[in-house]
Amino acid sequence: MAGGFAVTSQGGDHNGKITVFVILSCMMAGMGGVIFGYDTGISGGVTSMEPFLEKFFPSVYHKMKENAYTSNYCLFDSQLLTSFTSSLYVSGLIASFFASYVTENYGRKPSIIIGGAAFLAGSIVGGAAVNIYMLIIGRLLLGVGVGFANQAVPLYLSEMAPTRIRGAINNGFQFSEMSCASKCTK
Repeated sequence: MAGGFAVTSQGGDHNGKITVFVILSCMMAGMGGVIFGYDTGISGGVTSMEPFLEKFFPSVYHKMKENAYTSNYCLFDSQLLTSFTSSLYVSGLIASFFASYVTENYGRKPSIIIGGAAFLAGSIVGGAAVNIYMLIIGRLLLGVGVGFANQAVPLYLSEMAPTRIRGAINNGFQFSEMSCASKCTK
């Protein structure tokens, strides 16, 4: 049987006060989780839409139209589609290493701004895409944005939030990521 214990603070109240600025800053920074959740939800839904598949992945589209009873594992067996999907995660992983350097040497805010700008650029390129290469470049930029945001935002939130609500603020980042992913896939 699992057991637990509680630790109580012996010290007085810390200087961190909950102000409107702190709450608004934490809410805005917490939206960094939304970009990853949004992208996860949208890309999962878009890759199964017939017009999208017909334009960018015609072999997958024709395979889907040939046999309606084929398993999705067989339908979406395309290296190009896999490259499109995984490019965000690979670039996010690589970008997070660079983000740690930027965050340490230049601060959290510049790292978050770089992540937001990269995500915005990736959204523009992806939205304007006319071929698969533009889609993958857009996904790579989205991954850079996600990598920077997922590295810097939780750290920023931990530093901004008063100690007594730090856990709730950091959980808000995760909640915004997961709730957006689940809402976007419906």
